[in-house]
Amino acid sequence: MTSSPTRRGMLYAGVAAAAAAAGLGGAWWKERGSSSAGGEQLDTAFWGQSFERPEGGDLVLSSLRGKPLLLNFWATWCPPCVEEMPMIDAFFREHGSNGWQVVGLAIDQPSAVRKFLQRTPVTYPTGLAGLQGTELVKNLGNTGGGLPFTLVLNANGSVAARKMGKLETTDLDTWRRELVRG
Repeated sequence: MTSSPTRRGMLYAGVAAAAAAAGLGGAWWKERGSSSAGGEQLDTAFWGQSFERPEGGDLVLSSLRGKPLLLNFWATWCPPCVEEMPMIDAFFREHGSNGWQVVGLAIDQPSAVRKFLQRTPVTYPTGLAGLQGTELVKNLGNTGGGLPFTLVLNANGSVAARKMGKLETTDLDTWRRELVRG
């Protein structure tokens, strides 16, 4: 059965409308992420959390207060997450001595994260957030719970930036410059 030209046109129009809505939604999220980041303080419940580290021990968020923090939520099954990790690691190696902290929180099975980090190690600390991480990203402004999701905090613990989606070097450069000025 073939579709008529009118039906095909309506289908194309529907697909185009859906694509436009998705694009507008993405633009809204990006704008929302940058405008809602203006100094919002995270509560003590956030800073009171700790996460098991893949190599053992705990990653305690309260120990990260007082310096700029890039907090990246990721998973081994998320291609853009995996693609951005070398860039995040390079940022940490270059700017960690200048006070920048970088933490990855894996929203994944601990065994999968351990196996992945053995094959693809990073120098920045990683915590095992598991399903708790899904709720955490939602509470931090990523209501859809998508990955990767990155949050940047000022030295005073306020939110400086949020980004849903894969990071670019321009994101890191902009955040670094803005926090140096601020």
